[in-house]
Amino acid sequence: MQYLWAGLGLLCVAMAAIGVVLPLLPTVPFLLLAAFFFARSSSRLHNWLLSHRIFGPMILDWQSSGAIRPAAKKAATLSIAAVFGVSLLLSVPPFVLILQVIVLGGVLIFIWTRPSG
Repeated sequence: MQYLWAGLGLLCVAMAAIGVVLPLLPTVPFLLLAAFFFARSSSRLHNWLLSHRIFGPMILDWQSSGAIRPAAKKAATLSIAAVFGVSLLLSVPPFVLILQVIVLGGVLIFIWTRPSG
């Protein structure tokens, strides 16, 4: 079971790394999952993730106070606006746009109501 947890953690870190450059893929949720998986499989990998120069502070902010840094909030907002803008440009059906407004609006509300790290 330990190898399964570690493998899932490594997969989540890979997805988070891709999410750093690909705006449609969230980074922080994958990092939080990776921290969860590593905590159950490998203290070495868990400590590496928490002490990582880029990823560590985001995870520690969330674990300590449920906080999201202002820069991450702005990046998420820009990414969500870009996704919705692309949908508008592609002339997706109105029911899809309505669904996007509801879901993406909920995500933005959640993000912006979290404390700032």
